[in-house]
Amino acid sequence: MTEPQPAVAAAVEGELRLLDPLVRCSVELLVQVLHPEFREIDTAGRFWDRDATIASLTTDEAPRSGQLTASRMRGVQLDDEVVHLTFDSESKGLRAHRSSLWRLTGRGWLLYFHQATPFVAGPSGG
Repeated sequence: MTEPQPAVAAAVEGELRLLDPLVRCSVELLVQVLHPEFREIDTAGRFWDRDATIASLTTDEAPRSGQLTASRMRGVQLDDEVVHLTFDSESKGLRAHRSSLWRLTGRGWLLYFHQATPFVAGPSGG
């Protein structure tokens, strides 16, 4: 197996940080990983920007999904400053296909765009 390109490895590291419940509930840690122009389309099809995402994840009333697990993570460097990751996630029996774009900034690799599509695993495993 070949080692991933450094840019892909950095994006994977950032994505795995975002799966950590401690990161997901910390404003300080989220701003270190989310690009200022971050946008997301969640599993319900709703659009989110960075501020709304951070507020939603860090409010005291935020539902805590528990540990998110990732599988089948793959990445490709699209150009010098963009990496595309795809993977599946699962938490409490809920599964989603996920797609993320990471951009290189002066502060390192930051999550620029994310989309999650729910799925039910079929005979082929999803």
